[in-house]
Amino acid sequence: MAAYVVRRLLQAVVLLFLVSVLTFLLIHSAPGGPALLANPELSREQIQQMTEQLGLDDPLPVQYLRWLGNVARGDFGSSYNTVQPVTRLIAERLPNTVMLTGLALVLSILVAVPLGVLSALKRNSAIDRIIAGFSFIGVSIPVFWLGIMLIIVFAVQLKVLPAGGMYTLGAEFSLVDRLKHLLLPSLVLVVANLAELTRYTRSGMINVLGEDYIRTARAKGLPNRVVLTRHALRNALIPVITIIGVLLPRAVSGAAITETVFSWPGMGRLAVEAAMTRDYPVVLGATLTVALVVVLSSLVTDLLYAYIDPRIRLS
Repeated sequence: MAAYVVRRLLQAVVLLFLVSVLTFLLIHSAPGGPALLANPELSREQIQQMTEQLGLDDPLPVQYLRWLGNVARGDFGSSYNTVQPVTRLIAERLPNTVMLTGLALVLSILVAVPLGVLSALKRNSAIDRIIAGFSFIGVSIPVFWLGIMLIIVFAVQLKVLPAGGMYTLGAEFSLVDRLKHLLLPSLVLVVANLAELTRYTRSGMINVLGEDYIRTARAKGLPNRVVLTRHALRNALIPVITIIGVLLPRAVSGAAITETVFSWPGMGRLAVEAAMTRDYPVVLGATLTVALVVVLSSLVTDLLYAYIDPRIRLS
């Protein structure tokens, strides 16, 4: 097990290096440059001076090696737009994203797993069709459209929930106020996650319930609750864990569309704003952070496989 983890970590270093190279080349190859250099009030001499100060006139390999050397020392550079360290920007936005997307993911799991199990147990019944119908609708609804509809209904017409932001400006901290701002964006993410998790739980349960060891457990006279929880559900969760491993990085990277629609100050919105203004250091820092989380979540998922199903051996 230890050798497997070490090998995966070494592979992660190589993968992160390749991601950084590809991201660096893509963002620097796009037409135009940082938004601050497009300021019409700047003269050509001032633009040239700023370009030299930022090192943007150096060859790309030189720029990349300089950036990589800073990253090795824990320095992602400073934002071109705000002149703040990228690490500080990420540290400010990351907790907000974890709060939103983490809450949505936990709620999705708590609701989707029981629904998936119920749908599998009531296969081809009216309950199964209703749950499948809602899952199909959840997968089909565009996230941005659902967010806008919720804002129109609950913020504009009913005026019971805020349209966006993380808290009421000028007001003292209040848990109720924070929950009100969390409700709509988290609901959008729950709908998106719920449909996918429910379908995989149902499929996994149906496959497991037809296995020989389930029939053997029932033939031994074990209670149905024990058969479902200790034997069927544990093995049915393996494909569900795969999906959770895919959704987990979203808890750090942020849901860019949802955060933008609801003006939520998270990682997703930070990345979108940085990409729109060609803020190279912020885009690179955010991308590398998300890539690291993706690699680690993949490793954790593989380890969970072996824990849930001892027949799986990591080699």
